[in-house]
Amino acid sequence: MLRTQPGRRREGVLSVSAEAEMAEEAILGFLQTREEIADSGEFAAAHGLDHSEVVNVIKSLHGFRYVDAQDIKRETWVLTEEGKKYADVGSPEVQLFLAVPPEGISREELQKRLDPSVFKIGSAQAGKNKWVEMGKHISRKVQHVDDKVKDMLTRIKDGQGIDADSIKALKARKLITPQTWKGYSVKRGPNYAPKRKKAATDLTRENLQRGDWRDLEFKEYNFSAKGPPSEGGHVHPLLKVRQQLKNIFLYMGFEEMPTNNYVESSFWNFDALFQPQQHPARDSHDTFFLKAPSTTRELPEDYLERVKRVHELGGYQSRGYGYEWKRDEANKNLLRTHTTAVSTRMLYLLAQKKPFEPKKYFSIDRVFRNEAVDRTHLAEFHQIEGLICDRGLTLGDLIGVLHDFFSRIGMSKLRFKPAYNPYTEPSMEIFSYHEGLGKWVEIGNSGMFRPEMLLPMGLPEDVRVIAWGLSLERPTMILYGIDNIRDLFGHKVDLGLIKKNPICRLGNN
Repeated sequence: MLRTQPGRRREGVLSVSAEAEMAEEAILGFLQTREEIADSGEFAAAHGLDHSEVVNVIKSLHGFRYVDAQDIKRETWVLTEEGKKYADVGSPEVQLFLAVPPEGISREELQKRLDPSVFKIGSAQAGKNKWVEMGKHISRKVQHVDDKVKDMLTRIKDGQGIDADSIKALKARKLITPQTWKGYSVKRGPNYAPKRKKAATDLTRENLQRGDWRDLEFKEYNFSAKGPPSEGGHVHPLLKVRQQLKNIFLYMGFEEMPTNNYVESSFWNFDALFQPQQHPARDSHDTFFLKAPSTTRELPEDYLERVKRVHELGGYQSRGYGYEWKRDEANKNLLRTHTTAVSTRMLYLLAQKKPFEPKKYFSIDRVFRNEAVDRTHLAEFHQIEGLICDRGLTLGDLIGVLHDFFSRIGMSKLRFKPAYNPYTEPSMEIFSYHEGLGKWVEIGNSGMFRPEMLLPMGLPEDVRVIAWGLSLERPTMILYGIDNIRDLFGHKVDLGLIKKNPICRLGNN
């Protein structure tokens, strides 16, 4: 139905309001001389009205008790898209039969003549009907066939009925689908009148001046009507999982580290971690370097000298890397590639406090890497990191803490695999058995910070630091059944997911 512009009419086309007025006039006028409209569908057809418009008018009149309406429901069958196609061009079996010449045809040649789906379905149905002999050479077994499927589909399309067996056969081939038709039977209501008297919704200045307010019928107030729903904020799934993990860390006695520095110097991000300046991770293909400000202005000079010395010459029972360490490289600013840069700063500050005090730290925040974006990788993501700094810690302590931490998330089956990290030795990859996938899945990395990283800070020689890390996105995707990270984080996120995602509960914390 086309809607006309105000004050204008298109020839042969009524505005929506005009058709509604016509439908209302027809319904109220019909009931003035008759007891009932038995079927709104038949009524609409007889008066040349659109049935949906008639239904809307009936609902409105029923609301004001001009009429009483009763629901009518009828089950009908309509053609699917596939059924519509066969009603136009014929069933696949007949198409295949007609494509087979009287002398027969090779299977390969027949396949070329027909659409693959038509050949597949037509072969099965024509063979079942014993119309053709199927094989390498396909030949007719009968000389003429009737397209009963097309005939039945055409009858349904035209609103005619067919027998139950035919319905069952077409339904099994998914050529028809049920549809419920809804209409009304209508009788006069307690407030019936041949013409609706429109109720006023406002008392205007003009009504008072003219004095016609005495004759007005005002619309009743509906004190039960609900106002528009108020929109509140919605917590992102990442924040829900983040809060659960934060609760686990706090329950285990960890202290959260300040992670508000997205911009970090290469010194704290790489050099202080005993990561050499030639390491591939420090290349612009892997790291986002800043143009302005491109370098840092302040670094602890005495600590920087110790870091330089251990890189160039070694120390603390290490041979170092034996290269010329450059201050310019350490000064470069970047978007931090891991939250371990925060851990380095915290451990350095801890080393300055005397006497030494054991600490347990954690952080959950954003990091940035120059990676190609795909279903499982983004250029920015969230890293979870935990560390314990104390005297005499061993690899066994690390494994025990990992079992404790991951069991609280709901991962009780763990395995560990030796790995390499520039700033941890020994290092381990962490695997958990995924019951749904039926296999072991990598969930994080762990290790013990190297003496070449800890001792230049000024920590006592018997102090060890055990640490582990994992991403926030991976467990969130698993928990919420998301298989593309871009559907979870970034500008393509569906706001419906944010509004309707369920509460998150991890393990037994």
